[in-house]
This record gives sequence, C-alpha cells and structure tokens, in this order.
Amino acid sequence: MDDLKETALIARLAARHQLSRDAVKTVLRALRSGGGSMAQFSHAEFGGMSQWSSGMTMVGDMFNDALRAKLNAVATDLAAYLRENPEVAHKDPAEVSYRSQQQVSESWPGGLGTPSSTGSQNHLRYAIYPDTRRLVIEDAGQRTVYDTGDHVISGIVQAQSTDATLTFRSQNGFVRLSELKKVDA
Repeated sequence: MDDLKETALIARLAARHQLSRDAVKTVLRALRSGGGSMAQFSHAEFGGMSQWSSGMTMVGDMFNDALRAKLNAVATDLAAYLRENPEVAHKDPAEVSYRSQQQVSESWPGGLGTPSSTGSQNHLRYAIYPDTRRLVIEDAGQRTVYDTGDHVISGIVQAQSTDATLTFRSQNGFVRLSELKKVDA
C-alpha cells in the first residue's frame, strides 16, 4: 500500500473514530514499533500515556471507558491493516517515548544493524535488533548489550509500578531483562 492510500486510511479512521489524523498516525507508528500486535505511546487525545494489545487497553485518562473503547477500535482497525499488508508493517520504525513525544536524536551503536524498535521508559532507553538478536539498554548514559537468544522481541511492556524491572514481549510471551544474557557490543 503506498503512502497516498495509507494517508487516505488514516483520514478515514480519524473520521470514523472521531479522532485527529495525528492521533491515528501516532497509534499506527506505535503499532509498527510493537510488531503490529501492541502499541505504547503518548498522545493528548488519549489522555497521555496509553497502550494497547488485543484484549488490553489503557489510556492516560484511566476511568474514561469511552476513550478506552475508542483506542481499542482504532488500534484493532490499524492492527488488521498491518496484518493484511505485511509489506508496510515495518515501513517506518519510530521511536516511542513514554515520557514525551520528542524523538531522541542520539544514535545507537553501529555494527548491530538497524533497530526494529527504539524507545524510552522513565530514565531508560532501548533499541531492539532482531537481525543480530541483540537488545541495547541505555541507563543514565551507560549502554549494555543483551543477547535475545530465541526471543523475537516486539516491544516493551509498560511498567505500572515504581520497580525499574523491564519486561519485553516476544513470540514466547513475556521476557524480563534479567533473563537475557549480557554480551560485549
């Protein structure tokens, strides 16, 4: 599907779900970063920090059931679009930030390939490199590289507590950062 058709899809879904095009585009970018099955992002129309995966929807305005239903509907439509058009599923891997919508401009280490997903949560940043089976975590400027083994990591699971433990989603379910082996870059 070309950019023109995707722009039309975004406009159609924005009208159908009574959202701005920017809100729909934000959900689409987050879904791409989440491998088409999950989205984590921050957008004012969803009350700030929000996340979606089939069967679980959270919006920043957490007691607003209508808003949660709206996010579920638009994300379900966009996930179906990505499933039906795999050639565009990873077209524009975007940086997802859980603290702001600013994209971090600092580059990730070379030699690992192109990250399929990058993002940040609290004071941590991460980059996922599926081709080399690596995950890079940056904590306060200190980078650590992990071997993802047989896990195909599709995104981070947003922490709902003050615990700094990171959990990622893979085809095998959830995997904690502590379960991955540290390696040299």
